[in-house]
Amino acid sequence: MTHNTPLIATLAIGLGLAFVFGVLAHRLKISPLVGYLLAGVAVGPFTPGIVADQDMANQLAEIGVILLMFAVGLHFSLKDLMAVWRVAVPGSLGRLAGATLMGIGLAWMFGWSLGAGLVFGLALSVASTVVLVRALQERRIADTERGHIAMGWLIVEDLATIIVLVLLPALAPALKGDAGASAGELGVIILITFAKVGAFIAIMVVGGRRVIPWIMHYAAHTGSRELFRLAVYALALGVAFAASELFGVSFALGAFLAGMVMAESQLSQRAAEEALPLRDAFAVLFFVSVGMLFNPGIVMTAPFGVLAVLAIIVVGKSAVAFAILRAYGQDRGTALSISASLAQIGEFSFILVGLGAALGLLPPQGRDLVLAGAILSILINPVLFGLAERWRSAQLHPRPQAAPTPLPDPLAMRISVPMTALDDHDVVIGYGRVGSLVTAGLRAVGRPVLVLGDTEDSVTAARAAGVETVQGNAADSTVLAAANLVAARRLFVTVPEVFEAGQVVQQARAANPALEILARAHSEAGVEHLLRLGADRVIMAEREVAHRMLDDTAGAQVMLHPGLGRAEPAAPAA
Repeated sequence: MTHNTPLIATLAIGLGLAFVFGVLAHRLKISPLVGYLLAGVAVGPFTPGIVADQDMANQLAEIGVILLMFAVGLHFSLKDLMAVWRVAVPGSLGRLAGATLMGIGLAWMFGWSLGAGLVFGLALSVASTVVLVRALQERRIADTERGHIAMGWLIVEDLATIIVLVLLPALAPALKGDAGASAGELGVIILITFAKVGAFIAIMVVGGRRVIPWIMHYAAHTGSRELFRLAVYALALGVAFAASELFGVSFALGAFLAGMVMAESQLSQRAAEEALPLRDAFAVLFFVSVGMLFNPGIVMTAPFGVLAVLAIIVVGKSAVAFAILRAYGQDRGTALSISASLAQIGEFSFILVGLGAALGLLPPQGRDLVLAGAILSILINPVLFGLAERWRSAQLHPRPQAAPTPLPDPLAMRISVPMTALDDHDVVIGYGRVGSLVTAGLRAVGRPVLVLGDTEDSVTAARAAGVETVQGNAADSTVLAAANLVAARRLFVTVPEVFEAGQVVQQARAANPALEILARAHSEAGVEHLLRLGADRVIMAEREVAHRMLDDTAGAQVMLHPGLGRAEPAAPAA
């Protein structure tokens, strides 16, 4: 019996090939994003073999955008947004204008019309939400000031693009030389658009701040994890859908505001954890869907056009953003980091070129050039962003001048932050709820402690408590080297992510085979994974709570089964 199952086929093929190409990219020491994009190219209509359902893939990718922006909103308060508004509004609008003018100039060189140049330039000016958020999260800087500025720019760009998408059909006849809407009609359209967006924001800020946290608390008090998880997904997708259907707002902006409102609830951290698995899976499908749009032939038929488009996206937009940020008083490192993070294009660019082609404004070559620029900029962006972050870190933490010795220490030359002078010390990875308690306990018994934190807030809190700190991702070998693990006594890995913890444990064991390493995990598989990589002891929170409850039970002769995690009668005493 034959079944017509395009949804299942798209999920199976997309995720399966993304895994295969992602593993290959990982083995080659390059970003897994490259693998996801190549998986999309492999199942796209421009390469031989299996061709996946493009429309279905695009809808699944939208779910990834919604969940990703919802998670960003959970860690981004209205106070943070207002703090960067003064830079975000003029900065993003200035960058949009600069990139659009460069695109119009390139279109003029191709002999295209003004309307084609306008659509082309706007498509090259809009950064990708998914790529930017993934880059900020991977480098643990989404909650920093530069992360907030980058997200603020993205939100303003989002709003500006929504207005363009609404006005473009009305302006299309005039841009093509036909009779279009009058100035009065265009004014009415603009007012209606602003009214819809303003009404949605007002409803979310005023009404959503009461309703959404109440729903989350009610779901939590049912005691059902399934209902709580269902509430998270229903709110993220429901608010995004309502924003699009009722107010003409993008899915991404609607989900972001829903997450920002939910962030005021005490359950926001738990909500973020529940949204994580689906968010990552569907975000992968976004990159697969982008790869499906790419026609590799454009690189051969119009190589100079592709290079010119890439230059505008990577160099031109970055230069404009850098100049604006410097004009607003940002230091060179921060300005370079933010401008590099925005040097790519993505989902809104595809919507713009699709609408421009449908309206007869943009020639097919323009669409292919934009898609080629998107693919190449997404591939290049992680490298550029990484270099910008390294340069910024080197400026903030310059290497100490080495003494003029015949044989300088190669380890001290490799690290980008000064190595701690502590000896026989304890190193704590992470300064969250667990890490701060571990640090306080160690200091209470007089132990010298060094904390490695991945956010400015955690490092600031540790320093306020009088603890020596190093800021950065501990999975980065250059950051971990600054902890001087060769001379340390113990390492406490308190971060909850088992894969990141595994990278830290593996590197630490290689640096010091005698180091005592303690870590945490949330599952038996996580415990086994960390022990296999070199941890001496791994604490599973649920098991420790059960032990403590049994220990505190007067007269209870029960023990906890080590493998299955359930209580069993204790053996009688001999």
